[in-house]
Amino acid sequence: MQVLARNLVRRVSRSQVISRYAYSTQRVRDIGQPTPASHPHLMAEGELTPGMRIEEYIGRRKKLAELLPQNSLAIISSAPVKMMTDVVPYTFRQEADYLYLTGCQQPGGVAVLSDEHGLCMFMPETTPNDIAWQGEVAGVDAASEVFKAEQAYPMSKLPEILSGMIRKSSKVFHNDQTASQTYTKLDEFKNSASLGKVKSLSSLTHELRLIKSPAELKLMRESASIACQGLLKTMLHSKGCPDEGILAAKVEYECRIRGAQRMAFNSVVGGGSNASVIHYSRNDQRIKDGDLVLLDMGCELHGYLSDLTRTWPPCGKFSSLQEELYDLILQTNKESIKLCKPGTTIRQLNTYSADMLCNGLMKMGILKNRRLYGHLNPTSIGHYLGMDVHDSSSVGYDRPLEPGSVITIEPGVYIPSSFNCPERFQGIGIRIEDDVLITETGYEVLTGSMPKEIKHIETLLNNHCHENAAQSFASFSS
Repeated sequence: MQVLARNLVRRVSRSQVISRYAYSTQRVRDIGQPTPASHPHLMAEGELTPGMRIEEYIGRRKKLAELLPQNSLAIISSAPVKMMTDVVPYTFRQEADYLYLTGCQQPGGVAVLSDEHGLCMFMPETTPNDIAWQGEVAGVDAASEVFKAEQAYPMSKLPEILSGMIRKSSKVFHNDQTASQTYTKLDEFKNSASLGKVKSLSSLTHELRLIKSPAELKLMRESASIACQGLLKTMLHSKGCPDEGILAAKVEYECRIRGAQRMAFNSVVGGGSNASVIHYSRNDQRIKDGDLVLLDMGCELHGYLSDLTRTWPPCGKFSSLQEELYDLILQTNKESIKLCKPGTTIRQLNTYSADMLCNGLMKMGILKNRRLYGHLNPTSIGHYLGMDVHDSSSVGYDRPLEPGSVITIEPGVYIPSSFNCPERFQGIGIRIEDDVLITETGYEVLTGSMPKEIKHIETLLNNHCHENAAQSFASFSS
């Protein structure tokens, strides 16, 4: 009986080993970006990118093909790889139109769309050496099987095939901001350009990208939620670590650990007079006790961005002067958001907010002449937001807002240290920025969970900060 039991255990154990071995060695194809097979924790079956099904990409291409004039061609190049040194590239970010239409997150490709050919993708060709150094990339097979292109060719075929397509086309549309010599050096392209047949594609793609689908809005809500959590954690950290560089690192860390792939842009962390520099990015100063810090940040989640700004005193208490100026910006933010609804334009919102700010600054004695208002705020009240920070940039600010569009509302004042006003106001910068979705009945503030009321900020800073933050900063300083 003992011998029989031992033999049975051996057979069972061997079976389990074989089963585990067969399962663990099952090969998952790597195409250079996440797929449902390689990243089941991120993507469901049928999704091309997390949260976005292949049918959505096919629908976008169909809509663009319908916008193209008859017998026209659209050429969309992937973003180029930019080098930090001779062999070290900067972190790659895909060109928004190429990602929007193909779902391909990798460099080296050119997509061509027409009513006659559908989507034709020219894909990079790799050598074993490329793969050894950079890993697998999507090729011709992935173009057909994963991205569902009607036609797919290696890049070496582009001159011959694309030249023929251009020759037969009455107009050629392309993204002139990311044009690639892969096709612009072709004689047929140069001939079409000389005859005035080459047009910018952005006027068409930006129209499509302006109104977000339910899947896009889900990603934008998630991106905004991550940004709010990251900025809140950073605000709480600031009382013990009032240092621009530390706060820049903290906000990126908090966003990345929550799933963001990268920041939407280099965060602006301006303490004191640095906050009056609108796109300040050095982030290398200590923040003086009693000064405000302005932190403008956003993160990217699977191609969709957030953009959020808060201004607060790391010491935990607004001075009466800071409170007076901050309250003007806060009320302008809140009143401008109330006006967000279908039919309103960004231009109208900007006029309203500028009047409100100008009147307030005049009342405080900061502004003596309304014509000088542009010196204190040269920016618009906001911009479109989506796959780019300034999304759909070819769509003007006089376009009536529609349900499904997302904009920022970001009133601010930036008083240079040299500005002719009472000295106590010189060198102060304050901005309060939120992301706002236009709905059928009005608006939804995507960043509404991030505190901005003075009493809420002070309560958070004084009652909910990390107990060991001061010790951490002291350790860093020494």
